[in-house]
Amino acid sequence: MGDRKYFGTDGIRGKANTPPMTAEVALRVGLAAGRLFMSGDDRRHLVVIGKDTRLSGYMLEPALVAGFASVGMDVRTFGPLPTPGVAMMTRSMRADLGVMISASHNDYADNGIKLFGPDGYKLSDEIELKIEALMDAGLDTGLAPSNRLGRVKRHDEVPARYIEIAKSAFPKRLSLKGLRVAIDCANGAGYKVAPTTLYELGAEVFPVGVEPNGTNINADCGSTHPATLAEAVKRYRADIGIALDGDADRVIICDEKGQVVDGDQIMALVGLDFAKRGRLSGGGIVATVMSNLGLERKLKAEGLTLERTKVGDRYVMERMREGGFNIGGEQSGHIILHDHATTGDGLMAALQVLAVLVESGKPMSELARQFDPVPQLLENVRFNAGKPLESAGVKAAIAEAENALNGTGRLLVRPSGTEKLIRVMAEGDDEALVKRVVSDVSAAVRSAG
Repeated sequence: MGDRKYFGTDGIRGKANTPPMTAEVALRVGLAAGRLFMSGDDRRHLVVIGKDTRLSGYMLEPALVAGFASVGMDVRTFGPLPTPGVAMMTRSMRADLGVMISASHNDYADNGIKLFGPDGYKLSDEIELKIEALMDAGLDTGLAPSNRLGRVKRHDEVPARYIEIAKSAFPKRLSLKGLRVAIDCANGAGYKVAPTTLYELGAEVFPVGVEPNGTNINADCGSTHPATLAEAVKRYRADIGIALDGDADRVIICDEKGQVVDGDQIMALVGLDFAKRGRLSGGGIVATVMSNLGLERKLKAEGLTLERTKVGDRYVMERMREGGFNIGGEQSGHIILHDHATTGDGLMAALQVLAVLVESGKPMSELARQFDPVPQLLENVRFNAGKPLESAGVKAAIAEAENALNGTGRLLVRPSGTEKLIRVMAEGDDEALVKRVVSDVSAAVRSAG
């Protein structure tokens, strides 16, 4: 596979109005992706576009629209909508392509472009590389004749469609009546649809992070700043707290005491509930190499497997599709429920947690700790040049660490996909040993890089 010029692990991302996140690049994406996804037949082709609440969305959306329309693709814009909603609508409206303009949990200054194929799944690396090749082929290739330009319409009813789909993921036999729910929407894409969904299912809803102004997305709120949600839970005496990120594809839960529940515990809670009901497919759950060893042990004790992939929800999804799994996700709160969605969906995942909460009659604090996590330590080590992981000293330190952890834990050393960082993570039953191992390997990386 060639080197990527524009696409990273999750679409194109960067500081808004700075290459590659400029109006010109967005125009090139529209031109290139439009040409690639317009098959040779004579029918009208369609692309759907959603976004989060960032100020720069006003710049990037028209540029994308112009690119798509200029190669003859019809465009439907949705305005603010969660990433999973865009994926669903791509499939539901029989579009050839879906686009989400968002930088997820990053601050407002960043933005990104994510693409979905007609099946609602994120594009493969191969297709992204084809788009990159076309992006550099020139702005005046493949333009439609003036009578075949695309038409553009705004679809304001789409958020209501997403709400209905989300509600259908909550068991019909249950209601949220009498439940006090605090929800932090990160001033992002879920700011209208998430509180409305919970309200319509019967909950008493206490929303925070629902006043986007273009620059406050993820600012001291949302799933990356759970302290805001914890404070809201206590202030409103809520039974549970839900925090989404900027594009609402990940979720963090707080119990009624304001204690944070991460993605691993959520996967265990929902996965074991599905297993009990005979709804779990694939014989286990898919997670990444970052998920806690405690989760793996808990599932094993219940006769289930934990399949691990590299970091990135698209890799989790690929493995889920290959192995027929219907639950997967990341410790960070990307939870994929394949029965309902083709990508992570924070609201859908929260609704499954709420279903267990209502049905069990137990407080969230009792459900929150499905397993005891083993001590886990992550250190990010910066390097200036070269490839530290190929150094003999680093290889020796890693081998020594793995030997020390043998049978009681695991070590993970990997380069960051976006920065000059080596991530050194270890976990195991002996906390002192975990600290020592991370310290030794990090020191070796420093001296090599």
